[in-house]
Amino acid sequence: MSRLQDPRVASVLDRLHLAAGSDDERAAAVPDPPAGQEPLTAAERADAADMLYMPISREAGVLAYSLIRASRPTLVVEFGTSMGISTIYLAAAVADNGAGRVVSTELSARKVIAAGQSLADAGLDAVVQILEGDARETLATIAEPVGILLLDGWKELYLPVLQLLEPWLPAGALVLADDSSFSSLQPYCTYVRDPGNGYESVSFPVEDGVEISCRTA
Repeated sequence: MSRLQDPRVASVLDRLHLAAGSDDERAAAVPDPPAGQEPLTAAERADAADMLYMPISREAGVLAYSLIRASRPTLVVEFGTSMGISTIYLAAAVADNGAGRVVSTELSARKVIAAGQSLADAGLDAVVQILEGDARETLATIAEPVGILLLDGWKELYLPVLQLLEPWLPAGALVLADDSSFSSLQPYCTYVRDPGNGYESVSFPVEDGVEISCRTA
C-alpha cells in the first residue's frame, strides 16, 4: 500500500485540499495595493498571501508521486512549499522508495510552520527539509544532483529558479512545472520546449497543466 492510501496521510491531504477549496474567498478578502504604489516585493506578496493554500491538484500530486516512485531520485527539490500539500505527495513517494529526501523552500514564515506541522501530522517530516526565505538565495545552497524539481511558486520565478539549479540537473532529471497553461508561464515554456536549451518537454493535461521536462544535456 502506498503512503497516499495510509489513513494518516490521506486524512491530512483531505483536510488540506478541503481548506484549499476556499482560496477564492480568501483571495477576495486581500485588499489590492493603492493605485500608483510600487509593485510588491516577493516577501510582501508572500505575506499578503500567507492565508492562501495555492495547492497543486490531487491529480498533479499523484503524477509527481508516480514519477518519483519510478525514477527513485536521491534528491527532490521543490520551489514553493505553501501549506505543504504538494510537499506531502513528494515526501510520500520518497518515503515509499525507502531512500532519498525532499528539500523545499518557502518565503512565508507562517506557511513554513503550517507546512511543517502538516508533514509531522502525516508522519513524513523526517524526509523533508523546508528552507525559509527567497528561493533564489536558499536554493543556491544546493550542491548535489537533483533528480526531480517541482516548480510551484511565483510563476515569474520558474525560469530563474530552473536556471539557478541547472548545474545540478544531470541528464535524465525531470522538471515538473505546475500551471503550464497560464499565460504568465509562456517564457518558461518557450525555454524548456526549445531543445537547444537541453530539454525534451511536454505539457501533461491535469487541471491547469503540468509541463514535464526531461534534462537531456
